Amino acid sequence: MRASTTTMSTPAGFFSLDTLRRYGIWILTALVFLLLPKVFSSGAAITTMCLMGITIVFALSYNMLLGQTGLLSFGHAVYYGLGGFLAVHGMNVIADGRLPVPLPLVPLIGGFMGLVSGIVFGAVSTKRGGTVFAMITLGLGELIASMSLVLRGFFGGEEGISTNRTKMLAMFGHKFGPQIEVYYLIAAWCFLCMVLMFAFTRTPLGRMCNAVRDNPERAEFVGYSAQRVRFLAFSISGLFAGIAGGLTAINFELITSLNISGAQSGVVLLMAYIGGIGHFFGPILGAVLVTLLQSMLSDYTGAWQLYFGLLFIAMVMFAPGGLAGLVMLHAPLWRNGTLLRVLPYYALMAIPALLGFAGVVTLIETAHHQLVAANSEGPAMRTFYIAYNSNNPLAWIIALALIAAGILLGRRWAPLLRDAFDAAARPQAKAAQHETTGGRP
Repeated sequence: MRASTTTMSTPAGFFSLDTLRRYGIWILTALVFLLLPKVFSSGAAITTMCLMGITIVFALSYNMLLGQTGLLSFGHAVYYGLGGFLAVHGMNVIADGRLPVPLPLVPLIGGFMGLVSGIVFGAVSTKRGGTVFAMITLGLGELIASMSLVLRGFFGGEEGISTNRTKMLAMFGHKFGPQIEVYYLIAAWCFLCMVLMFAFTRTPLGRMCNAVRDNPERAEFVGYSAQRVRFLAFSISGLFAGIAGGLTAINFELITSLNISGAQSGVVLLMAYIGGIGHFFGPILGAVLVTLLQSMLSDYTGAWQLYFGLLFIAMVMFAPGGLAGLVMLHAPLWRNGTLLRVLPYYALMAIPALLGFAGVVTLIETAHHQLVAANSEGPAMRTFYIAYNSNNPLAWIIALALIAAGILLGRRWAPLLRDAFDAAARPQAKAAQHETTGGRP
């Protein structure tokens, strides 16, 4: 009778509120991956979402080093690029009929290369942490990047190595020619890697990575080797970076030296920092935002890289916790139900923010047109759909005036927002004090 009762209560326990709280975010994420192509069905949107899936895996693998273990790497693209090169070679071997492997398993080839290279290079670079580690990774990254132009047999020189995914083995009748099929393949791998990397943060090794990040001397004192922890984290990070490289080979059917360059390492650093290295979902936000801006800004302005640099500087100076830090800053207000009290003040601060944004964009676009495009296109230009002459001093004056107005209004209204935020968060502080003192004044 007891066994029967236990068996009947299992489904109820499986669908309990606690289970939904624990796994609800993953169920929601899976649904988002499934339904996004239904909402954004254009070819450009699906291509952009494919890039987002790849960069999410890449950025999360980088954050295993930076955010979780405290290792600032300037050469993480090495493992991403090497994984992509081995994957594209593997795809050519499979297409020739010499290896019976379906296309969905190709990212494992990239992951294997990323793991092996992570073990080899990690044995050297993880002996020290801090600045020494950063300089070693920079040197190794530049070494492999220069080798990519010399060892043409593996790297293909400046042209890279190309392949054709449609010549590979079909899986369940799908040869992954249409981009929508490639999207679902990338989405499945992205979701799997997200789950595995989040699970890693909950393991004893993941916790020790945090300990080594915060205080390596104390980790050594309690009996753990900081170098070994760094090495294991480095190798696992290389594994997932290699998987991202394999997905890149599938998506683009081409891997070049650019995928292994220092610029690629810089992009993933931007993603992690802009999104927020202190939270697991931070690099996800950064990867989505940076990929979206890369796709959109490059179509509208030639100075899009400058905007990335300014965004990075702004986040480091004014929001060191990144986008995820800003989101989590409002979590107590959400729990208290006082978030709506702050929204009018955010709307007020949007006025100086928009003024400053308009001034900065006008100044950058005018300067870029004057320095780069004025000789070939003439001084006439448009910014925010407004036509004007870049030689006219009035355009520069207006831009500087907008920036000045944004700064002055922002400094004047910022205390109002700060006071409103503190007042909204005060119930949380009172509740915490009440719990600590047991209700005593």
